[in-house]
Amino acid sequence: MAALIGVGVDVVDIERFRVSLQRTPTMRERLFTEVELAYVAPMRDPVPSLAARFAAREASMKALGVGLGAFGFHDLWVERAGSGAPSIAVAGRAAELLAERKVAHLHLSLTHGDLVAVAYVVAE
Repeated sequence: MAALIGVGVDVVDIERFRVSLQRTPTMRERLFTEVELAYVAPMRDPVPSLAARFAAREASMKALGVGLGAFGFHDLWVERAGSGAPSIAVAGRAAELLAERKVAHLHLSLTHGDLVAVAYVVAE
């Protein structure tokens, strides 16, 4: 039986996030991987999905018990399975933190509506 290491949740205000992206156009490339940007590229409005992916990073940090800046934004990203289910991929310092904390898996749930995007992460 797997042990629960931590739980993290994060909520992002979509309009506030939209304004930040508009104000700082380079923010997309600093925060998101090519995989994530390619996923949202065909969307009419990619901002809710990007906000959810940002929330996934924050929720993951919380589940690991670390603060913002513990790993780079490109060290953890959201991928989609063929079924559409989201999952978390890690590299670099994020992968090291998982190993140090003996985290075998990060479970992810994402949702967004008109106003907010939410990510929920369970580390086991």
